[in-house]
Amino acid sequence: MAAFDPWDPAFVADPYPAYAALRAKGRVHWFEPSGQWLVPRHADVSALLRDRRLGRTYQHRFGHEEFGRTPPPPEHEPFHTLNDHGMLDLEPPDHTRIRRLVSKAFTPRTVERLQPYVDALAGDLVDRLVAAGGGDLLTDVAEPLPVAVIAEMLGIPESDRAPLRPWSADICGMYELNPSEEAAARAVRASVEFTRYLRGLIAERREEPGDDLVSGLIAAHDEGDRLTEQEMISTCVLLLNAGHEATVNATVNGWWALFRHPEQLAALRADHSLVPTAVEELMRYDTPLQLFERWVLEEIEIDGTVLPRGAEVALLFGSANRDPAVFADPDRLDLARRENPHISFSAGIHYCIGAPLARIELAASMRALLERAPALAPAQDPGRKPGFVIRGLAGLAVRV
Repeated sequence: MAAFDPWDPAFVADPYPAYAALRAKGRVHWFEPSGQWLVPRHADVSALLRDRRLGRTYQHRFGHEEFGRTPPPPEHEPFHTLNDHGMLDLEPPDHTRIRRLVSKAFTPRTVERLQPYVDALAGDLVDRLVAAGGGDLLTDVAEPLPVAVIAEMLGIPESDRAPLRPWSADICGMYELNPSEEAAARAVRASVEFTRYLRGLIAERREEPGDDLVSGLIAAHDEGDRLTEQEMISTCVLLLNAGHEATVNATVNGWWALFRHPEQLAALRADHSLVPTAVEELMRYDTPLQLFERWVLEEIEIDGTVLPRGAEVALLFGSANRDPAVFADPDRLDLARRENPHISFSAGIHYCIGAPLARIELAASMRALLERAPALAPAQDPGRKPGFVIRGLAGLAVRV
């Protein structure tokens, strides 16, 4: 049986056989190395994302000791202060309050207004790639597009954007299972620097408001919607990290999957109307966020196994998205797949607020590459990032 081993490069390269073995073996499995219960089937993952007996945090109801957990080391405090005040790691009522404010920036109408900007930027990036005869799809197209879009929404000047991606990568290193002390130190340093930068930006926007999300959050706070400065900072970091990390990895994972399925790529090149379903299928087929964690706030039972309060659950998105109980022939890439209830954007109250924007960005870069680089091909096999939770390539060299 293929083994679930998130630190084994062979597993990270292709975790899907191990997921199939987990699904066949049962609905929930104890994984001692990370101290988590693994949930591999789509129906359970989908239900538990909506189950209020589980939470992204427990600190709204319990102290660390009361919950049977060891507090994080004091030297990690800057990371946890930043992370714990973002809505992804909050539960109601704080989550509800912050999400209500931020959601105004991500309504379908607001996102539609960004479409011309996103399309133009995607076109410019691909034109540069073509003019150069090729390059790295990751650094030349996949990264700059969503980083620029979310930075534009937040009102971060172009001259300040260079450190955003490195800060994000270092912070996201803490979301891997059992991160090393080196990874933790990088995340803490990035948290301190990013916080310092945003504190300065918020101070500037207080003096000179603009037509951006930071100014909007300040205005909402001034009008009586309670939002602390730390919540503003954490929200901005979350929007930047979540607003591009998955999109970047979905882009390169998706194109690498297309290159390995030439018949599907040929069908897409012949019929660009497949782009919307192709975006959904590529996110399902090689999911950019493989695992999402929840804390058990009240005892639950899964298939006869009791998960006590204080347990941690690892919801395996990548496995759920290949579940044959939900997807016909799940290991086959089918860009025309219509029935596609993938959970790559999560579900329940923590459903990805930026999903409409991510879809626009993924479709824009795909169309630009199909139209302006019709002979796009890999220049060499890519290396893979070592992390398991956030699944992506270290680069994707292409020629045009």
